[in-house]
Amino acid sequence: MAKKLVRFDWAMKKMLRNKANFGILEGFLSELLGEEIKIKQILDSESNKESEDDKFNRVDVLVENAKGELVIIEVQNSKEYDYFHRMLYGTSKAITEHIKEGQPYADVKKVISITIAYFDLGQGKDYVYHGKTTFKGIHKNDILTLADKQMELYRKSHIHEIFPEYYVIKVGKFSNRVNDKLDEWIYFFKNAEIKTDFSAKGLKEASERLDEMKLNEKDAKEYKKYLKNLRDLASDQHTKMADAQDLIKKGKIEVAQNLKSMGLSNLDIKQATGLSDEEIEKL
Repeated sequence: MAKKLVRFDWAMKKMLRNKANFGILEGFLSELLGEEIKIKQILDSESNKESEDDKFNRVDVLVENAKGELVIIEVQNSKEYDYFHRMLYGTSKAITEHIKEGQPYADVKKVISITIAYFDLGQGKDYVYHGKTTFKGIHKNDILTLADKQMELYRKSHIHEIFPEYYVIKVGKFSNRVNDKLDEWIYFFKNAEIKTDFSAKGLKEASERLDEMKLNEKDAKEYKKYLKNLRDLASDQHTKMADAQDLIKKGKIEVAQNLKSMGLSNLDIKQATGLSDEEIEKL
């Protein structure tokens, strides 16, 4: 039986900022990005130091990798319809905060934004999405590329390597069917468990260092409080959803009553409102 581990999002806030635990984050990033990632340092985001009025101010982890790129990792537990805007704001802010006055634009750092979403962000069938910037000709349908001199100056092969990239992992969409090493990580995100046969980079360290049973008394108390807050959040969201469904149903009944008073048939009312035959008969 797999041992119970602390959730990855709590570990990011409490444990993964420690240099001794960099290997865990490096493993996840290496599996997601498909290249060997080494973290140079965990960076403080200036956005975290601003007022509480800035609703976009939270960055869970901001790291700089061995290539000097900035990597934002955020975990989101509650549904926010404007979350895509927040992702854009976060990458833009990271770029402007990490270039000094007088530096040329060529020194702008590459930013990779990674969201681990515990709600259904957007609409789609997959559970991992990757977004990057390309320029496509509206007449010739060709993709705009860098000139040879630009490749030499910027040490880039493609234009999209300059612009921010985005990854969205929709944890709730994951079916627990593990097909590759990235899936092993997503299984951990969803279940706070690592199976004994998992071999993805960083998971062995995560299994050893994020063992819930090894938390000291203070951290164990904080972790229990964190889990309670998540349960309260889920309950609140469920209540709001139920209330919204009740309002919708009430609205349909009012429309159906109006249609019935106008003399429309039960079939027409059913097609217009989606109510069942029994519900319409009760009007």
